[in-house]
Amino acid sequence: MASHMQNDSSAGFLHEFKSFATDAIHVGSEPEQWNSMAVVPPISLSTTFKQHSPGKHAGFEYSRSGNPTRNCLERAVAALDGAKYCLAVASGLAASLTITHLFKAGDGILSMNDVYGGTNRYFRKIAAEVGLDVSFADLTNLEVLKAALKPNTKMVWIETPTNPTMKVVDIRACADIVHEHNKDTIVVVDNTFMSAYFQRPLALGADICMYSATKYMNGHSDVVMGLISLNREDLNERLTFLQNALGAVPSPFDCYMCNRGLKTLHLRMKQHFKNALAAAQFLEADPRVDKVIFPGLPSHPQHELTKKQCTGCPGMITFYIKGKLEHATAFLSNLKLFALAESLGGYESLAEHPAIMTHASVCENERKELGISDTLIRLSVGLEDEEDIIADIEQALSAAHPKK
Repeated sequence: MASHMQNDSSAGFLHEFKSFATDAIHVGSEPEQWNSMAVVPPISLSTTFKQHSPGKHAGFEYSRSGNPTRNCLERAVAALDGAKYCLAVASGLAASLTITHLFKAGDGILSMNDVYGGTNRYFRKIAAEVGLDVSFADLTNLEVLKAALKPNTKMVWIETPTNPTMKVVDIRACADIVHEHNKDTIVVVDNTFMSAYFQRPLALGADICMYSATKYMNGHSDVVMGLISLNREDLNERLTFLQNALGAVPSPFDCYMCNRGLKTLHLRMKQHFKNALAAAQFLEADPRVDKVIFPGLPSHPQHELTKKQCTGCPGMITFYIKGKLEHATAFLSNLKLFALAESLGGYESLAEHPAIMTHASVCENERKELGISDTLIRLSVGLEDEEDIIADIEQALSAAHPKK
């Protein structure tokens, strides 16, 4: 097996957030909140709650409006995001839907052009169809951002790093520009790739931080959920109303599972970073690979920005394999440890072909413009042993490009 570089993955990045592991384990899980003093919050499956008298209850009425298990999760996530409030919803797209319902026909939404395919589809084919003025721009370019802001722009949607081409957006610079344009325009950051462990958008000037918690926040590929964190009381009141009125809420069991996943988030993310950096270094040195895009590599165009606003990098690597679609297909078909599957951020390694899988809903011209080509491969590097991860990549590359 080819050798690969060793590196201190955390060198040069922001220091890890204070008491992160302690908060992940304890906030929202205090035993004193239960008569039983249970150390692990119970799963409260009841859909309804007995009232003392009409309109006088013990804090809960109906499980869509509020649930004890969901409250535990929301408190924990708020602490990890450095937020006052958090709302759990049924999926990452349910988070996008709930946030977008803050606006009405004629209001403008400006989104990063390179985003998750489902976000692109929702903005283009649903939000735009009900009268929202949706536009897309490359928000890594601050001059492009300034030019794209309109008088009616009510929300700017940032995804960083982007899915799938791993562009990194300067959250603080964008937030400053947007709020100078209009202090009431809401800056939303999709923090799915980074997780709360590696990036805190609210501390960088964003108004809302959202996640597909299906990914790293839960981390075990067994829960579909969305999370919304924020500090503004007025926005929290509106979003809490929408959480209840739209009804896209998660089950108590899923809230329990996601809260359980959070307890090891700090450990998982450190290992994802270590494994991904090793895999990225291996790929970058391999002649069968055209280009590797990983923000933890010095070769990444926004490597210095990443170090400035993040405590590290997740397990996401995008690379272009030499050749054509047939070579990408051969690589993906021959992986043994990596599963060929959509999604990301679980403990297991996954690989996918964005142009055919996660971003098939993005029109062909747009994919071409974004660089989502037939030879683009996205890896979600898991928590397996580093040597086994690299050995699997090596043998799949050999299958795609057999020696003559």
